[in-house]
Amino acid sequence: MTYRQAILKYRLECIIVLPLVWLGKILGLLKPLKKKHGAFLFFSSADLGGAPKVNAQIANTIKDLNPLIIFSKTPRNNGFATLFDIPGVDIVDLHKKIDNKYLHFINIIYRGIIATWIAQSERPVVFGGECIYFYKIIPHIKKNIPAIELCHLNTWFNYTQTFIKRIDKRIFSTRDVMRQLIAQYRRQGIAEEYYQRIHFIDNYVDIPPRRQNDNSTLQILYVGRGAPQKRVPLIAAIADKMHQAEEPVHFSFVGDVENVIAIENYPFCTFYGNVTDAQQLKDLYHQSDCLILTSAYEGLPLVVMEMMARGKTVLSTNVDGIPDYITHKENGLLITEKDESKIIEQGAALLNWLIHHPEDRRKIEEAAYQYTLLHFSKEVFEKAYRNVFFEYSKYR
Repeated sequence: MTYRQAILKYRLECIIVLPLVWLGKILGLLKPLKKKHGAFLFFSSADLGGAPKVNAQIANTIKDLNPLIIFSKTPRNNGFATLFDIPGVDIVDLHKKIDNKYLHFINIIYRGIIATWIAQSERPVVFGGECIYFYKIIPHIKKNIPAIELCHLNTWFNYTQTFIKRIDKRIFSTRDVMRQLIAQYRRQGIAEEYYQRIHFIDNYVDIPPRRQNDNSTLQILYVGRGAPQKRVPLIAAIADKMHQAEEPVHFSFVGDVENVIAIENYPFCTFYGNVTDAQQLKDLYHQSDCLILTSAYEGLPLVVMEMMARGKTVLSTNVDGIPDYITHKENGLLITEKDESKIIEQGAALLNWLIHHPEDRRKIEEAAYQYTLLHFSKEVFEKAYRNVFFEYSKYR
């Protein structure tokens, strides 16, 4: 879709929904919020995953703005709900009302209600963290209210180009996705002034003291969703190949992988399901030696940062933002093959290399840990996001 086509589609949609939006604005006046908020944060859900975890970190960073979080999508597991239990942060979960395609008119009415709530606050900031409802709201808020977007993936680039002139800051957590946006701007002939609104902020993880493992069997860990992009069956195939070869490795899986593989076929692996207990997850990170990912596309999953922060080896497909952080056989291992059968072969070969080159493995682990200290600092993350919000806020 071209920029011009996106704008035309956007204007047509605004005309169609206008009566219901105005009804919502009237209802918002009749039922205002009980308190003012310095920021309105639009998040899809509190499901397990990297993006929701970053969203919770951002909310905690700006809790003194009394932000209001609005959840809009039906959760799959709500596994990170406790991360959003933050003093000073209020939550309105609207998914039961607005995430119903058969009652879509309610979704539209709430755009007007929320726009009125935002207008009733003094110098608020509107922020969207990988949430489609954020883009549905911003056409209906006053133009002097700043809108800030956080983007981890390129999934919605065709749709979000509509809002290039309306979004005041576009924040990216991976340099590769940011480069893709800049390339889109160049193809569409976007004016140079809008490039100044593009910003990069690294995610952060807590960095614990190094704790060396002495496992006689190499402990391989997968943490993530059972989504198609993650290609978990490839990891299961690598595990099976290593098992058949009687190599000293053990594979553990965290996440809803039973949706994509028949776990009963892998009795030599451990399946934890969704792990919501933070301490249990940290223990699994510590006990493991290597994280494995075979994703078809990826930003920078937080689990990569978590494992690097513990001095572990990351073995990943060489996709998207991953090579911006991992250099092969320097601070991690990269699978360069594209064909799935060859990914299995190369993944197994690299694990074999890791087993039989313990000194090189130790060097990779130390390099990963040192990289984390330089790039994934909580202090840098919090300072960057506070600068973004407080540039506009009345609290500055």
